[in-house]
Amino acid sequence: MKTKQKLFVSLFLLLSAFLSAQTAKVVGVISDENNNPVNNANISCQGKSVTSNKDGSYIIQVPANTKVTIVFSHVSLKKSTVSVELKANEIYELNPVLNSEAEGLGEVIIINNKRRVQGITALEPETIKKIPGLNPGVETIIKLLGGTGGNDDLSSQYTVRGGNYDENLVYVNEVEIYRPFLIRSGQQEGLSFTNSDMIQSVDFSAGGFQAKYGDKLSSVLDITYRKPTQFGAAFEASFLGGSATVDLASKNKKWSAITGVRYRDNSLLVNSKETETNFRPTFIDVQTNVNFLVNSRLNFSFLGNISQNKYNYQPLSRQTNFGTLSDPIALQIFYEGQENDKYKTLFGALKTVFNATDNSTYKLITSVYNTQEQEYYDIDAAYFLGEVDTNIGSETFGDVSFSRGIGSQLNHARNDLDAVIFNAEIKGNHNAKKKFQIDWGVKYTHENIRDRIVEWEVIDSTGFSINPPNLDGVDLPINDQPYNPYVGPLVPFKNVRATNFVNIDRISGFIQSNTKTYLGESEFWINIGVRAHNWLVSGDKVASSKSQTVFSPRAQFSLKPKWERNVVFRLSAGMYHQPPFYRELRDENGEVQPNVKAQQSIHFVFAGDYNFKMWKRPFKFVAETYYKSMTDVNTYTLENVRIRYRANNEAEAYAYGLDMRLNGEFVPGTESWFSFGYLKTEENQNNKGFIARPTDQRLKFGILFQDYMPVLPSMKLYLNLVYNTGLPGGSPSYADVYQYQTRLRDYRRADVGFSYVFTEKNKLRPDSHWLKKFEDLSLGFEIFNLFNNQNAITNTWVRDAYTKNQYGIPNYMTTRVFNLKLTAKL
Repeated sequence: MKTKQKLFVSLFLLLSAFLSAQTAKVVGVISDENNNPVNNANISCQGKSVTSNKDGSYIIQVPANTKVTIVFSHVSLKKSTVSVELKANEIYELNPVLNSEAEGLGEVIIINNKRRVQGITALEPETIKKIPGLNPGVETIIKLLGGTGGNDDLSSQYTVRGGNYDENLVYVNEVEIYRPFLIRSGQQEGLSFTNSDMIQSVDFSAGGFQAKYGDKLSSVLDITYRKPTQFGAAFEASFLGGSATVDLASKNKKWSAITGVRYRDNSLLVNSKETETNFRPTFIDVQTNVNFLVNSRLNFSFLGNISQNKYNYQPLSRQTNFGTLSDPIALQIFYEGQENDKYKTLFGALKTVFNATDNSTYKLITSVYNTQEQEYYDIDAAYFLGEVDTNIGSETFGDVSFSRGIGSQLNHARNDLDAVIFNAEIKGNHNAKKKFQIDWGVKYTHENIRDRIVEWEVIDSTGFSINPPNLDGVDLPINDQPYNPYVGPLVPFKNVRATNFVNIDRISGFIQSNTKTYLGESEFWINIGVRAHNWLVSGDKVASSKSQTVFSPRAQFSLKPKWERNVVFRLSAGMYHQPPFYRELRDENGEVQPNVKAQQSIHFVFAGDYNFKMWKRPFKFVAETYYKSMTDVNTYTLENVRIRYRANNEAEAYAYGLDMRLNGEFVPGTESWFSFGYLKTEENQNNKGFIARPTDQRLKFGILFQDYMPVLPSMKLYLNLVYNTGLPGGSPSYADVYQYQTRLRDYRRADVGFSYVFTEKNKLRPDSHWLKKFEDLSLGFEIFNLFNNQNAITNTWVRDAYTKNQYGIPNYMTTRVFNLKLTAKL
């Protein structure tokens, strides 16, 4: 009863403050000196009191336009007091640290709302878990933001502001995460690395990020896994697989661990595509995060992951109708053969945190990543390209009535890759009177890659083999049998064979400073930093290379004018380099080019965000405009999610655009948002003129919406809607991309989820009720691709020997799919 009374009083006080016109809100997460969330901490201000949640989070309303003191206390930790003076309707983020040695006392002179002034989007873990998607998780939410793209239903990969899939940094607990090298399509991915049930916080930056983050061109996704303070468990089961997560903590709180197991089966999704297959892919993943607190100054943590993807694929047949109403065309394909792929990854990271003083912290992070990948396939595709019978009364309506082209295509691959990546990093953080902060770090990376690639493709059309346009720079005779005898060599249309043993050694580092000052009465934040990166490529059969070094200065300036309106302006500018990873060193023939330069981008971002109230509820509007000028661009082709670089730094490029997002409580108690993005990105290869880059997605609209039924509040609704204009459709092998600038159809998708929460009324139930054992128990029904739109990811290029044309036949993705999901949390 005491708990209920406290909860009732807290809710009453929050509601009273919410309805007051002259109030502000303070939000944040309370942690101890070892970065563990503090549960059941008391937060009080002028007679009002709330308690922190299990994850340490809290929200408290405070009077505006007056200096007030907020007191943070806990039965096992020392009290901390902070003085603030906020404007009406202002929302401040304050993340206090409670320790066991000394009390804290002071005014807010450090950087508040650090995510806001850094241009970082914070994503709520609960929203991530609830929003439906074929690949549920962080990436589903990211694809709803204005500057991001991702047109593959089955892929967790995304593009940001004109960049490709390889240009995005991902960190978990400050450890850089890698993904497999050989994956060609989204349906082979299975699971993303991040386990949504283990997440405590998610920060995302779409550009203009600080020097402390690594050397990529486009974005940063920074994820922190939670540190449990007590036992807990969560389970999920659906037609697509299941997961289980367990939280453990010792009685003295020195040990804690969280472990998650996930299983995924994409048969339901792949069987909804236009290609009939015998296919049962399996994906399994085990992750653990273990923490050990030695004392108040020293703690260790271990992050481990084991994952295995088995992809056994046997296509049977396919028919795709395309063309126009007056000239409908159909492609029929009959397959023989199969594909057998395996991707196994092992990952381990050890992190040591030493709090030398109250103002200085040092971190040592080491990690090892190993991936063992196998891609074997032999698939023979016999195709018929012809005109479709459009006579509605005909018995052959919809079938091919006249063949324009008949041929076959045999694809073979025996690709093996084994890579080991070792990292060792030292980082430091120093505060000077909590007004000036310096961060620095030095990192060593060793990459060892053993790669064998054997791929060839033979194309036979109307009785004769088609040769590539040239062989070793020599044009081959035209094969126009049976009209003339062919006297040239018979070679595969595509033939890639290479064996590479490559070592890459890297040393990188950064230093940056953060400070807060005032311009008149306006708050002003300054972040200035620089990164340096040196690397050397060596290995068997690798031509001699030179060590290369790049420097990347970056700066952020944020201004909060002393206005009645709660507005922050931000300007970011900097140089961003992307030293080549192994895949960027390998050209279209599979050979390693060790002297490939780092791609370079000069990036400018101007942004503004406005916190306000509408319908007496909090809302936020964010707008960012950006421009990127890129040189030494390593051009590439994009086939589904496989990127093949030309490894020649032959182009220059640019990207500019506008991103906007409005989010808030459109429905009381829930967060929703509407996002818009405009992007234009082009590249100039060898001064031949600017053309659209493969990721030139001009317009983007995204909606994330949460609701519930007023008459049945236990029934929740979750909806995500995406509309993207079409991407460039690519070009056939060996073709001049300047001759193929058509686009795929627009991407339209809607996923909706309904969830009945059995534990919604647990607060009103007696302690003896069986549902009281559950923190959450929900049964969900999901509909993917609600409107059954035909979205295309790439084109299949087929030759028509009759008209001498090549047709780009869209590769359509999943149709409407239904899923049932049961979720339980103890």
